[in-house]
Amino acid sequence: MATTASKYPQHYDDDEDDDDEFEDDDDDDEPSRPLPAGSAEDRLEAVLRRLTADEVRIRVHDVAIRGCARTRRAAAEAAVGQDLARAATVPELLRAAAAAGERLRRLGAFESVSITLDTAPPGVPADARGGAVVVLVDVTEARGRAAGGLGVFANTETRSCSVEGSLRFKNLFGYCETWDASGLLGLDQTMELSVGALIPRIGPIPTPLMARVSFLSEDWLKSSLREHLMGVSVGLLSTMNHNLAYNLSWKTIIDPARLSSSSIRDQLEHSLLSSIKYTYKIDQRDSSIRPTRGYAFLSSSQVGGLAPDSKNTRFVRQEFDLRVAMPLGVWNGALNAGVAAGFIHPLATGSAGSISSLRERFYLGGNKSLVCRLGGPSSLLGFKSRGLGPTDSQACAPKNSENAAPSSPELDALGGDIAVTAFADLSFDLPLKPLREFGIHGHAFVSAGNHAKFTERDIRRFSVTEFLKTFRSSAGFGVVVPTRLFRIEMNYCHILKQFDNDRAKTGIQFNFSSP
Repeated sequence: MATTASKYPQHYDDDEDDDDEFEDDDDDDEPSRPLPAGSAEDRLEAVLRRLTADEVRIRVHDVAIRGCARTRRAAAEAAVGQDLARAATVPELLRAAAAAGERLRRLGAFESVSITLDTAPPGVPADARGGAVVVLVDVTEARGRAAGGLGVFANTETRSCSVEGSLRFKNLFGYCETWDASGLLGLDQTMELSVGALIPRIGPIPTPLMARVSFLSEDWLKSSLREHLMGVSVGLLSTMNHNLAYNLSWKTIIDPARLSSSSIRDQLEHSLLSSIKYTYKIDQRDSSIRPTRGYAFLSSSQVGGLAPDSKNTRFVRQEFDLRVAMPLGVWNGALNAGVAAGFIHPLATGSAGSISSLRERFYLGGNKSLVCRLGGPSSLLGFKSRGLGPTDSQACAPKNSENAAPSSPELDALGGDIAVTAFADLSFDLPLKPLREFGIHGHAFVSAGNHAKFTERDIRRFSVTEFLKTFRSSAGFGVVVPTRLFRIEMNYCHILKQFDNDRAKTGIQFNFSSP
């Protein structure tokens, strides 16, 4: 049986789900069990079933990787791994080949991956472990190394305009590494810069290497506050579902106009954030831009306060996010639903008990897509960024003249220590064929959420019933334009429930979101 199995080369290609090819020589001996009568496809399927069902023992003589021109062999060998060479039976070899092909494709440096199982060269004898086979891994490298984008986006919420650009280099030095840089420049004096690198696992390196340096400067909406943030993030462990990273950032929140509320004024200082963050993520959806089936789950745990510094921010933060997509079978329709929750527990103690950092609290609202983002509670369409929840009045601005009418003070958003959001989104094709060809489709949605303070003093009078009663909600419909990089939505939002001091508005809203 081992000799018979070694004479049937098997081929796996990423272009087809079951691309198993066998070649039969007329001079082969008669198999121990007769093949069923029928077409060549039936006989081929019968041989495949017999090889995978029976424990046919084999010995992998060699694993050859072909097609690497600028990609270093060590990078491809690390992705293939040792499971192929250690396989002792046909089922083990098939599973190892499928896993190796998936790892090579995830590197992003190859357009196609093909794995062929063939007989060993003449002169290589079979032994007690089984017939000798050779594994041929053929790869086709991606043509373009560089990719970039530039766009101008208008935000109707803040009546501002921003220019965003990104540049990415792939496999520049042959290690299947990724180098990227992105930037944002807004007319409202917002600036964001980020540079990062990701190097996959190679040779003795037990885990992929990831590093990112970022800088952020922005004004808080409807507030006199201005924030500056500089940070670096280094990946410690990264697998398909698990990620462990160390973050170090220096942040400053200032109030040039000196109009901030008393609740904010105590936190206007420099602070150091030294934290470690673990993320477990599984995404089985068929698309992150327009999912029609599958599920996704994310759990994020962060511990801040690792550096011995008096101004170090100390806290424990936990977030959950669950998404489900179900096809409807009509008009390519799908129902997406999700629920997200998070809480932060401060470890530093102030005069009024434990107080969480202003920067690390949860803020709901904004115009991010409900479907794309997987990362905890934040989106609530129809409400402005930091537009709901606890607030405090700013100090009144001085009058420019004696006859000037007094103006009502603005409100500072205080955020929450606990937050919950939920949504349901129904997507469907539009009746016009040209729109369907470009993937443009319609959707209707409903979203709800709430957050609250959860300090030592507030936890005694926290009521779950009251928290649920004060949920804000919105509903609407719109048109979605999906692209390879992001998702554009033009929605009409109607506020179903809001409370005093909430900043929300019924009307048309544009959303730009990336997965």
